[in-house]
Amino acid sequence: MKLPDGIPSLALAPLLACVACVACAADRGTEDARGGGPAGATMILTGGTVVTLGSTGTAEAIAIAGDRVLALGTTDQIASLAGDGTLVVDLAGRTVIPGLGDNHFHGIGGGPGIDLSSARSLADVLSTIEAAAAAADPDALLFTNSDWHEGQLREQRLPLRDDLDSAAPEHPLVVVRGGHEYILNSRALTLFGLDERAADVPGGRVGRYSDGRLNGELVDRAKAPVRLPSPAETTFEERVDALAEEHRVLNRAGLTSVRYAGSTPDLLQALQALREHGRLTLRVSVLLRPGREVTAGVLADALAAWGVGPDYGDEWLRVDGVKLGVDGGFEGGWMTQPYEEPWGEGGAYAGLQTMEREHYTAVVRELNRLGWRVATHAVGDAAIDLVLDAYDAANADESIVGERWVIEHGFIPREEQFGRIRDLGLAVSAQDHLYLAAPSLVEYWGAERAAWTTPLAAYVTHGVPVSLGTDAPVIPYNPFWVLYHFATRGTISAGVMGPEQALPVEQVLRLATTANAYLTFEEDRKGTLEPGMLADLLVLPENPLLIAPERLEGLRPDLTVVGGQVVWDRASGGSP
Repeated sequence: MKLPDGIPSLALAPLLACVACVACAADRGTEDARGGGPAGATMILTGGTVVTLGSTGTAEAIAIAGDRVLALGTTDQIASLAGDGTLVVDLAGRTVIPGLGDNHFHGIGGGPGIDLSSARSLADVLSTIEAAAAAADPDALLFTNSDWHEGQLREQRLPLRDDLDSAAPEHPLVVVRGGHEYILNSRALTLFGLDERAADVPGGRVGRYSDGRLNGELVDRAKAPVRLPSPAETTFEERVDALAEEHRVLNRAGLTSVRYAGSTPDLLQALQALREHGRLTLRVSVLLRPGREVTAGVLADALAAWGVGPDYGDEWLRVDGVKLGVDGGFEGGWMTQPYEEPWGEGGAYAGLQTMEREHYTAVVRELNRLGWRVATHAVGDAAIDLVLDAYDAANADESIVGERWVIEHGFIPREEQFGRIRDLGLAVSAQDHLYLAAPSLVEYWGAERAAWTTPLAAYVTHGVPVSLGTDAPVIPYNPFWVLYHFATRGTISAGVMGPEQALPVEQVLRLATTANAYLTFEEDRKGTLEPGMLADLLVLPENPLLIAPERLEGLRPDLTVVGGQVVWDRASGGSP
């Protein structure tokens, strides 16, 4: 298959480039020495395949000096750069690739609440809730965490009010489903003042059974009456330690960079503490989230309270812009065409607009005036229309072309929208939601729209920069599931959907590495393994470019290196 323009094939890279890399390192001699070998090699990895994703193509071995790639070449060439202080890794035929990134990350999940992550049927869900209710104090408010999705259940549907009443008849219960929906039992509806007279609100939807009764679903802004218990009090130091441990989990999965898609001030402060004390094991970009209610008139003051500006940061921690949102998620993506029945309510329901046009446009224009880059959550095509209109208005004030403003998710673009996206110089931050949620999306939107979800090949064909991630914990944070899904369009429980939107493995790998670096203006320092680039890499047991794409789903790293430091080693079960 011919690769799109701008995506060079590794097979065409000349071996002579490897020789040149080694010669360059040797010429520098001891001037670059940092306690390693004669040319400053602090780590070498030899005897395998190094997939650089750069002009060098592939090599047998790689040398690292400090936090940067020093040289590429044959095993003998790179071995000659080792000294007494050099860490030597024998690849034994394994493969090195650039470290993987996640372009839209919130957290790994977990936290307080009933854990439904292992449930595989409605019966599992209800029995887990029954057990929690039996152990709870009378009348205690029960709630779940969000580490589950109906796509993992045999029945492929949500547990609704009547189901939940059977499992917890004596306790108010709130089932948290992703970031956009709660499902309440009858006791919880009463507790929060919701009865059969409850109505939809702007940007929010109240679910009902076919007979008109409340079914317990509260979507987006309709969740507002519900107040879940606050997390247990922790010290700032405890939160910093927990964040460091979360990053270790991500290192183990193969992630070397993440982009937090909507940070709180507390999260930013915790990240700053990790950076200050040299404890970051991931490179982190942060989108600030001022909230839906903030107006253009107070925006400057609201952002000033964070204590950082648009250019804050370094190669470990940086601010990437401001996050906004104009529609819902799976159950609330704002479309120009109604949802499938019964969700379409006879053609009346086409999703949720969660931020009014005038308000959103004014905030976007003010952010541009203040010098901030904007990234907007937009799932449906109507939401993308609104984003493009507002970005156009900002561009008319002062050009945003070249600033790489972002559409987050971009599930359902229309053909005529691609040109507008490209002409404004926008990037699309795409994730593998379809991998997990395919059955639900078919139910909400119909098979044709669901199969079109996140049309990666179409974006690339139209020249739209697109990068990859997960939206964890909405979708699990495993980056190899991302590679598998976009190379095959395979899903957990609905087979292959939209196979024409799959891309070759090499190209998908680039979208998870070099394209993620481009998204955050870091393509000059990370995303490829070439001399002078940051030494962020994975050692894999197999070459992802040579195995069947279906096997990508099961790949896991043996070694994760960030900035020339081993942060995960499968052989030792952790970091050194």
